[in-house]
Amino acid sequence: MPYKISDECIACGACAAGCPVEAISEGDIYVIDPEKCIDCGACAENCPVGAPKAE
Repeated sequence: MPYKISDECIACGACAAGCPVEAISEGDIYVIDPEKCIDCGACAENCPVGAPKAE
């Protein structure tokens, strides 16, 4: 199940930098492309505020 970034996102970019499949793009908050997400959890491990959540 792909991860989704919650409204807790502070747009620091830590999740995108840690994503091995480049599934995360920048916007007002970061967004994970569910088609590319491999459910590895790297985004959640790198996020300082816990914004990425497993759906």
